[in-house]
Amino acid sequence: QVQLVESGGGLVQTGGSLRLSCAAAGGTFSTYAMGWFRQAPGQEREFVAGINSRASTYYTDSVKGRFTISRDNAKNTVYLQMNSLKPEDTAVYYCARVVGVRPLGSWGQGTQVTVSS
Repeated sequence: QVQLVESGGGLVQTGGSLRLSCAAAGGTFSTYAMGWFRQAPGQEREFVAGINSRASTYYTDSVKGRFTISRDNAKNTVYLQMNSLKPEDTAVYYCARVVGVRPLGSWGQGTQVTVSS
């Protein structure tokens, strides 16, 4: 069972940037595909970005060109660099193991991202 801890969220103005981190403990991190998801108030949790064990990346259309997912296997950590943030990016962001765009296993506590207009 992989335990995940997200961090790096905060309050930022429109057009600003944040870098989220997700530290993993347990399991063999380097072999896992990992992903970021987000859940806005009253909305379902949605897939944002994924990275496989070979560091190939994929994104939902709304964040392409603005967000970058990466991983550091030596630190068992996956990152989400978020640039050109918009108010509609406001949500709690979670990381998870993934199969494609589907989450696998347990969630961390999430980290709140708020983008003010």
